[in-house]
Amino acid sequence: MVPVEEALHRDVFATNSGNLIFSDASHKILETPRTEVVSNGIRTDVNAASRINEEYDAFVVPLANAFRPSFEPQLKRLTRLISRLRIPVVVLGIGAQTGLSYDPARLKPMEQSVRAFVSAVLDRSASIGVRGEFTEKYLKDMGFRNVETIGCPSLFMYGKDLPVRKRAPELTSASRIAINGSHSAVQKQGLDRIVRRTHERYPHLRFIGQNLSDARQLHWQDLSDPNGKVTGMPTHPAHPMYREDKVRVYIDPVTWIDDLRDFDYSFGSRIHGNIAALLAGTPATVLCSDSRTLELCRYFEIPHRRMDDLPEDVDPARLYEEADLGALTGNHHERFERFTSFLDANGLENTFSHGDGGAAFEERLRSLDFPEGVRPWLGDDVAGLASRMGWLYGRVSELTTENTKLKRDLSRAKAGARGSVAAPATTSVYRKARRVVGGPLRRALQGGRN
Repeated sequence: MVPVEEALHRDVFATNSGNLIFSDASHKILETPRTEVVSNGIRTDVNAASRINEEYDAFVVPLANAFRPSFEPQLKRLTRLISRLRIPVVVLGIGAQTGLSYDPARLKPMEQSVRAFVSAVLDRSASIGVRGEFTEKYLKDMGFRNVETIGCPSLFMYGKDLPVRKRAPELTSASRIAINGSHSAVQKQGLDRIVRRTHERYPHLRFIGQNLSDARQLHWQDLSDPNGKVTGMPTHPAHPMYREDKVRVYIDPVTWIDDLRDFDYSFGSRIHGNIAALLAGTPATVLCSDSRTLELCRYFEIPHRRMDDLPEDVDPARLYEEADLGALTGNHHERFERFTSFLDANGLENTFSHGDGGAAFEERLRSLDFPEGVRPWLGDDVAGLASRMGWLYGRVSELTTENTKLKRDLSRAKAGARGSVAAPATTSVYRKARRVVGGPLRRALQGGRN
């Protein structure tokens, strides 16, 4: 575990904490007595290909909406890495992102990149796992045949069981409600109006953000990111929910899911924000604004409404009343079997069929002390100020030490260069490669982005 300040400085969740939920779920699902899972990190290092080939038996890539124009540079880099691998490569739940109409026209300029990625993966696996119906059709229309809809690993974190139920007959002003949403939904799709009206009616409302910029606004009141201009976002210091301490951002799924167990309902435009609630057993409704959320909701039969088909006055009590959880929970076992069959076909064991159901993984997590959700930094928080200033002082001291060392090394290098005429000898350094012989199978797990 790292301090909150360090986690935000290092961006441990790659700008969106939703990444942590499906990454953690993938790690838990793939860990068995015969399989060691090692995280390769969120960011792609193309130069790691040789090491991965030598040390691992398979390379697993959990992804979210990777087929979108803004992700094309990262997709190309991941393709270059995969093209250098000689071991099986398995992709869990990749998705294409376009509008609610499922029109793929905006993806046409990146088609060559998508083709290269999918071809590289299918050269090294039996099939590619996609999030839903739109992505499956999108790839099959390109001519790819070994495409399977498996959803997202996140909802299989607890295996074949998904015990979500309504604990209250209806929502009242005393209900605890969580709401979530993106900056684009607030700016362009009317979510700011929904947040404002819900805040007026439900005193125990909490907004849960997911962006790194959200967390930095809460912890540092840092408005330097372009998102800092969106004053309608509850994570902005000018918003009344911020001033009332009704906003959180979680930097680990454990505390995120645990906190949502105490809520009556969750709704909003963030797919993994609402999946976190479902994993906590709390009913949720997704307000879909694009294909990536819509296709996943349709596949898992998560209660949802289209953002372009919402009434002017959205009341969570009405959404809660309309939310039918029967298909979500009743058909979950069938979807789980489809998911594990995909893993089997691609040579991957899973903890529910070949291990302890994730008990050891959960026990390790529970032995750790995870930080609480990041909350608003209010003016009267003297202890918070001391903590933040202490961390900043430590960082300045580290940077000063590093700078001094760099200057000393540079000075020595210059002196050496001035006094050097010819190198009388050279020294070769050899590093013995680590190999696993007779040990457990090892899977390299590449983190994804949502």
